[in-house]
Amino acid sequence: MTTPSPSRPGTDAATAPPPGCPAHQSSGIGAGGLRRLFGPEADQDLAGVYEKLRAEHGPVAPALLHNDVRVWAVLGHSENLHMVRTPSQYTRDSRQWSAVKDGTAGLDHPLAPVFTWQPMASFVEGAEHQRLRGAVTGAMAGLDHRGIRRHINRYSNKLLNDICETGRADLVGQFAEQLPMMVMLHVLGMPEDYSERMVQAARDMIKGTETAIASNEYVMEALTRHVVRRRAQPEEDFTSALIAQPAQLTDDEVAAHLRLVLIAAYEATANLIANVLRMVLTDPRFRAQLSGGQMTVPEAVEQSLWDELPFSAMVGYFAKQDTQLGGQQIKAGDGLLLGIQPGNVDPVVRPDLAANMQGNRSHLAFSGGPHECPGQDIGRAIADTGVDALLMRLPDVELAVDERELGWRSSILSRHLVELPVTFGKRPPQDVKARPMSHVPTPRRNWEVSSPMPQPFPQPTAPAPEPVAPAPQQPAAAPIRRKGAWRRLLEWWRGY
Repeated sequence: MTTPSPSRPGTDAATAPPPGCPAHQSSGIGAGGLRRLFGPEADQDLAGVYEKLRAEHGPVAPALLHNDVRVWAVLGHSENLHMVRTPSQYTRDSRQWSAVKDGTAGLDHPLAPVFTWQPMASFVEGAEHQRLRGAVTGAMAGLDHRGIRRHINRYSNKLLNDICETGRADLVGQFAEQLPMMVMLHVLGMPEDYSERMVQAARDMIKGTETAIASNEYVMEALTRHVVRRRAQPEEDFTSALIAQPAQLTDDEVAAHLRLVLIAAYEATANLIANVLRMVLTDPRFRAQLSGGQMTVPEAVEQSLWDELPFSAMVGYFAKQDTQLGGQQIKAGDGLLLGIQPGNVDPVVRPDLAANMQGNRSHLAFSGGPHECPGQDIGRAIADTGVDALLMRLPDVELAVDERELGWRSSILSRHLVELPVTFGKRPPQDVKARPMSHVPTPRRNWEVSSPMPQPFPQPTAPAPEPVAPAPQQPAAAPIRRKGAWRRLLEWWRGY
């Protein structure tokens, strides 16, 4: 199965609604004639809505969030970078948003779990931001990254053991959605809280659904209990390291930052793994480059961060003062949407979407500026190691359906595959603690030699020695086969 040539989102005539369709017009246009970034049309093709906004207004466009709350959608790549890198003009403190002040974006808003102010680094500025952000980066600096990769590999193989004997699997529900939560709860020191309920709550709380607030409460209750436990009995995990930082965070601050790290790393990585695997399974050129060594798994991950982003947008940034951005007059208190997906396909910086972006990290996948994602290295490690482990265990994996049958579930913040059904040859489970490829095959003994053995040069004759009874022969020890440099490098990279 092949992947069609990339085209700019929203330009596919086969998926575009018919002109003048009342159903699409009534759901896609809201108060003041502005386009909605939610509802049926946006859920079906949010990228297409962004392209319509770009065509109508340019790199910064007026739009509507849930409950028809007005926001500026920042669509241009350079405009997004300017916004996130200019804290003198734009802040993440949602208490300065006029929609929060007048109550139109209150605590009952579907996106409230995302934008409601909390005592954590992503919502504060200046000295307070340095204190909280410094605590997070300090705690992360103390993590054993090689040890984390070792656990990623073990968790990956544990999940693969659950499916390897069946020959069929859904790599979204049985792998991509499970692995990041297993790893992140291990990093936080709360593996006992891993459950399907935690996985679903983490996904639901950022979708803007009716149950998002309840899902947020479930996650926060689990994190708060964990903080209390670690305050009383610290261990070697990220939570204990965060509590021990010189910034002396309160329990509420620690729990809020655990939520930030958990949800950001989980949702981004789950989508990232699913997207990379889809590209491998649907694009033979992509798979051939991986198999042939022209592309590494980390390079494949970076390409995916351009084409199929884990997060498509983020709410939001807020203007501190009257200013201009992308030719629009922005007033103090206005809200702005960080347009990650539309920024990545901005024709100004990426006129050819089919161009290879390997090695180029100027994408917006992890934002930028003072609030750039602090957990991106862990997310990359989970995706790199998880995808590599799966392709090594299941090298014959193939898509079980036609590519056109794959479905997506979208929200204003993210877009992810519903299922990725695959087939592969059945194989027995492996020891999840064993080193990869640690059993070297026994050297072959039945070689056939056609040429005669070389004869030694004649030596001077000597008296024949007295006959001695032959000693019992011992079986020759099999020669030890040394691992090649490439195998040693792979084992070092995976933490062994």
